Amino acid sequence: MESKVKSMGHPLHPMMVNFPLGLLVTAAIFDIVRLVTNNGYWSEIAFWMITAGLIGGLLAAAIGTIDWLAIPAGTRAKKVGLVHGGGNYLILLFFIVSWLLRLNAIGSPSIVAYVLSFLGAALLGITGWLGGELTLRMGIGVDEGANLNAPSSLSGLPASHQVTSAGSVREQAAK
Repeated sequence: MESKVKSMGHPLHPMMVNFPLGLLVTAAIFDIVRLVTNNGYWSEIAFWMITAGLIGGLLAAAIGTIDWLAIPAGTRAKKVGLVHGGGNYLILLFFIVSWLLRLNAIGSPSIVAYVLSFLGAALLGITGWLGGELTLRMGIGVDEGANLNAPSSLSGLPASHQVTSAGSVREQAAK
């Protein structure tokens, strides 16, 4: 099933999730460093990483929701996508509340702000795996007819075509 939101022929959602995932998990790691070292500098960095991670995460969530709406009802992919997306919205909520709790104490947030950060980062492991299940196992966001010799997405040709070793293009034989 092809993605509904693309950039230069590639699905945008998988590209968009990398930064928020990395930023939010690293923010939780920096919170751990803050707790171990008792140096508020690390929580200040975590605050700004959460800020950037939330901006990117909200964009990725919107694009992911558009793609999820296009998945046919009654399929396993629709159910897995609901858990994946719902879990990610919950994670964003955890980090939003953590961010709000940090506003007046960036270098020394409350224990609740830390707990929400840690819960969000832990859940990202589960929802990230589900995202992999959707793309890598079920082919969500992958071009229809994808194959090892598919032409460039910039060519305008469908993925069901094949580029031969001589560089010519032919339609893939039916399986």
